[in-house]
Amino acid sequence: MKYLTGQEEQEALIFIDMAAEIALSSPCFRSRCGSVIVKDNKVIGSGFNSPPKDKALDHCLKDDLPKDFKSDKTCCIHAEQRAIMDALKNNHKEIIGSRLYFIRLDESGKKTRAGDPYCTICSKMALDAGLAEFVLWHEKGVCVYDTEEYNNLSFNFK
Repeated sequence: MKYLTGQEEQEALIFIDMAAEIALSSPCFRSRCGSVIVKDNKVIGSGFNSPPKDKALDHCLKDDLPKDFKSDKTCCIHAEQRAIMDALKNNHKEIIGSRLYFIRLDESGKKTRAGDPYCTICSKMALDAGLAEFVLWHEKGVCVYDTEEYNNLSFNFK
């Protein structure tokens, strides 16, 4: 992983801002997230978290699951998954070697800093689809992970 500086960091923050705008469309009851996938400074995929087929829900289905449920505990398709599916559907020839930017919003719609990589669902999908890098906005700044590294860190998250 590496932290970006200077012009490179400023350009990354523009894509993080785009992901934040997309996240505002999320109907999730718990957390609104957004992602954009970029290749050669062009957005080739985007997505926000929402239930499958954008089905309207009156509550989060996670609230109905037992505490020991052993799979993904959200009722939403993740923003990263939607962005990858969008890129594969509309720009499949460009996805190899691309970069995914992810952001989560707080209750008031402001961007929040990310923690360590932890979602193995998204890390595996990004790796399998051929994305080269995964970008998070940490306390220290904009951090770029090689997708293989991001996947390994996700599996080691405790």
